[in-house]
Parts: sequence; structure tokens; C-alpha cells
Amino acid sequence: MHHDQSAQAALRAALPNPSPRALLHGLFDTAVAAVSAAQCLPAFLPEPPRGRTIVIGAGKGAAAMAEAVEQHWKGELSGLVVTRYGHGRAPGTQGRIEVVEASHPVPDAAGQRAAQRMVSLLEGLTEDDLVLCLISGGGSALLAAPAEGLTLADKQSVNRALLKSGASIGEMNCVRKHLSSIKGGRLALACAPARVETLLISDIPGDDPTLIASGPTLPDATTCADALAVIDKYGIDVPEAVRRHLETGAGETPKPGDARFEGHRSHVIATAQHALEAAAAQARALGYEAHILSDSIEGEARDVAEVHAGIVRQIVARNQPFTKPCVILSGGETTVTVRGSGRGGRNAEFLLALGVALDGLPGVYAIACDTDGIDGSEDNAGAILTPDSLARAEALGLRAKQLLDNNDGYGFFDALGDLIVTGPTRTNVNDFRAILITG
Repeated sequence: MHHDQSAQAALRAALPNPSPRALLHGLFDTAVAAVSAAQCLPAFLPEPPRGRTIVIGAGKGAAAMAEAVEQHWKGELSGLVVTRYGHGRAPGTQGRIEVVEASHPVPDAAGQRAAQRMVSLLEGLTEDDLVLCLISGGGSALLAAPAEGLTLADKQSVNRALLKSGASIGEMNCVRKHLSSIKGGRLALACAPARVETLLISDIPGDDPTLIASGPTLPDATTCADALAVIDKYGIDVPEAVRRHLETGAGETPKPGDARFEGHRSHVIATAQHALEAAAAQARALGYEAHILSDSIEGEARDVAEVHAGIVRQIVARNQPFTKPCVILSGGETTVTVRGSGRGGRNAEFLLALGVALDGLPGVYAIACDTDGIDGSEDNAGAILTPDSLARAEALGLRAKQLLDNNDGYGFFDALGDLIVTGPTRTNVNDFRAILITG
């Protein structure tokens, strides 16, 4: 046993011993707290301008970000942000920045009205004014402003098809940018001649700010041709007006190097890596070695589960590449190509596939949750897998493999009482996965 491992073992022996479930739940809570707006945003606030400050923004974290700005801003302030239904201010509270709620992941008329009002707030600004833009994951669907010649129904049908196709978040946002009148940098152009400062909470693997919420205030390197390629790759049947809009280049976005973005700045204030590092520190404080595999894993949830299962088996059997007991952590955004009719969620699907692959391997526990508190479009953040999950399900007459084939991870963990329900966290750095290998 290496010296640091014996030190970890001594630490474990000396510490109060949380159950595996409590330990994993605590790691998730720690991860979410580390990427809250209250924790991350104040350090990035710019100096107040000579003129007015208008706050705009969109995303699952928009209300919490607006509250953090209000708490720490020294000058006058007004504005409007849009967030998902249920992710707004606490009932009965209000502030200087108006918070409206709209639909996610498929846009609705409330999101369209909010986008129109936001653009009208930006009229008549001067170069002495500052626009502070607060962006987090989910903002793409919440700011619904169809490009000229397209309808909200057009955008909704394309969105629904993309969500079921297995397309990555980058591919989805490429299409969304080119069907919008404000995404892909166009919202920043509407702020001219005011300076734009964008603060972002990243839900994008790799943390590219131009991809977060389809980059409404940042130039866009993708093209209409790229958007068409995504539509064709997944065989998506789009309305004729959408195809024409892309084929004619009418949907082209402003590109990097465009002088109109000069003097604008953006900062990514919270990422999956921040959340994973906080969880790793917590695990180490409890006496466990902790290893971050990656902050940006993408791919089908069940394929990602197979790879994690292979790593777990190697640790259990051979103490490679890590020595047990330990915690392995990963983040990113998996996808689910929906083939069944069950209630899914990509984190529930990951855990169910992991459970099937591990087949009751003793001493292995796992949690997978979406840091926004909502796994896909369900009411749970995710779930917990234990070594006896499959056996307990079997006793209830549930066959894990069949439920996986039906994309029914939610149903499986609901029956076991192992869903994790937090409610909206009002932040979002995507998936959080932790696997505890007890020895």
C-alpha cells in the first residue's frame, strides 16, 4: 500500500462513515453548490458604466444569476431574463431585473414574447451604456425568436425531431442558430452601440462559449451549410420554409472577426470541471481516492455506461488504473436515441445500462444526475444504483434489460424508490456521474 493510500485508509477509519448512498448524494450536492451563481458570479462583475446598465439573459440559471447581480451591483440596474418554468424566483420575491418563465426543451409562445420584449429593451442605447448578458444552458429553447419567414411552429417541429434524433448539443445548436433572429451573435448586434459583457454558466462539453445557449451574444463560426448537413445526417424532415431559409443562406450568422463585436467580453464563470473538482475534494476529505475521468464525455448514454463498467471491473479485479476503494467521477452530456416508449432521462438510462453491464457486482454504487435538477424532461435529477438494484427489481417482476430496451430508466428507479428529486437547482453544468467502489 502506498503511503498516501495508507493515509487515506487511516482518514477513512477516523471519519464518521456515511452510507454509500449518503456519500454519493453528498457529492452531488457539493458539485451543484460549487457551480451556483451565488458562488461563482460576483467575482466576474464588471465596473458600472457611465451610462445605464441593462441586464438580459436566458437559461435555467438565469433567475439565480440575476439575483446574484442584484445583490452585488453598485449602480442602477434594470432588465429582463427568461428561465424555464419552475426555475424562476422564489414565489413572492422580486427584484430590479424582471424574470419571466417559458418552455424548455421545446420553445413556446411565452419564450417568443420574452425575446421580443428583450430586443425592444435594447433600443436607443448609447456607447456609455453596458449590456450585461447572463447565459446558461437551456437558453437556446427559452429565447425563441424565429428568423424572418419562419414560424414558431417551424422551430418547434425541428426542435422535437432534433431532441429524438441522438444529435449532439453542438449539432442541435448549430441548427438552432441558423433558424433564429437573435442566436449566433445577433442579440449582441441589437445592443449596438452599447458594450456587451457576457457571463456564462457552461452546460457544453468543452465549454466553448459560442455554443452555450446557441451563443446569442457571440460570433458564430458555423454556417447554413453545416446546419443543413446536421438535418441530412439525422434524416430530419423539416418544413419547406426551413430548408429554403438554409439553402439560400438567409440564415447566415455574423462570423468571428466581425468588427461589430469589438470591445465586447465574455467569461465562462462555472463549468462541469468546477463541479467535479468540488466533488473530488469532498470524496478525498472523506478518505477516498478520487479520480476525474473527464468533464466532457459525449455519446449514447448506454455506450458511455459500457465504458464506465469496463473501467469499474478493471479496478475491482486488478486495482488498475486506480486502487480501490475509490470514487471515479465524470461529466459531459450523453444522448439517448429514443426507440422505446418508456419514461427516460439520459442519467437514468446511463445508470440502468451500467446496472445491466455490472450485473450486481458487489461493492459498486453509482449516482448520475443532471446538475439542473431535471433529467431530460422528467421531475427527477437522476437516480442511485446499488449492487442489489437488479435483484430488488427482479423481486418486483421487473427485468432491467427489458426496461432498458424500452428507454424506461425512470420507471426502473421509480419502482425501487431510488430516483433523486431535488427540484430545479437554477444552475446547469450538465451531467454529473460518480461511481463509488468500496473494495
